[in-house]
Amino acid sequence: MERIPWDASQLRRVREHPCFDARALHLFGRVHLPVAPRCNLQCNYCVRRFDCVNESRPGVTSRVLSPGQALRRLEEVVKRHPWIKVVAVAGPGEPLFNEETFETFRLVRKRFPRLHRCLSTNGLLLPDRMEELEEVGIGTLTVTINAVDPKVGEKIYSSVLYRGRTYRGREGAELLIRNQLRGTEEAVRRGMVVKVNTVIIPTVNDRHVVEVAKRVGRMGVYRQNLIPLIPQFRFSHLSPPSPEEKARLQRLCSRYVPQMVHCRQCRADAVGKLGKDLKCYMK
Repeated sequence: MERIPWDASQLRRVREHPCFDARALHLFGRVHLPVAPRCNLQCNYCVRRFDCVNESRPGVTSRVLSPGQALRRLEEVVKRHPWIKVVAVAGPGEPLFNEETFETFRLVRKRFPRLHRCLSTNGLLLPDRMEELEEVGIGTLTVTINAVDPKVGEKIYSSVLYRGRTYRGREGAELLIRNQLRGTEEAVRRGMVVKVNTVIIPTVNDRHVVEVAKRVGRMGVYRQNLIPLIPQFRFSHLSPPSPEEKARLQRLCSRYVPQMVHCRQCRADAVGKLGKDLKCYMK
């Protein structure tokens, strides 16, 4: 897919988003509002628990907020820290599987129209909810795509819940990957700036992540972010990739899509600059 030249709005979204532009890392911050507890996937590396502020990994929050509580937290944060430019929903479950996500963004858009609105998703519901994402003004989107081959995907996902039915094995992986790719391509077409996260799972998809990069690069995805496995749940017996192996895969993938190299694997209630979270709000 040929990349369409960006307009001023897209450029500003990137330049002020610490996850999308490393140059923004020390200048601007983000707020993750943990309003989405339910999930429609069970990934074999994922454990969603509410935990202490000293644990930093995706899917973790000290507590789930209602949309009203989330807006009040945002108001307090922005008042004290005007360098906050991005408000996001990244869990602790799947944002598109929770109506509270859209209610929260409607409140945020009305109260803080100039803040960049961002969302992280597993992509299963992207084709179904694309119109609503446009309605609430999502400008930057992160989609976690760990495989583009169902033979690999079926090793990563235990179950896929879609439209009231649970899918498992190859069938579930096929459905998920199809929706992820279709939704990602459509998001790019509609002018959203898209980043793809790919978890490196040794012995499972580590030889496949370059294929993911090739596929999403052709779609016009802005960045790929290779994330080392955190060994837990059904993959607790695996070792994470070494820094050297991660760097090698980043070099290979960079031939097809630019790489994000400054990820901090943020919590679902992270507040502040990357790597310098304001823990007083994560309670």
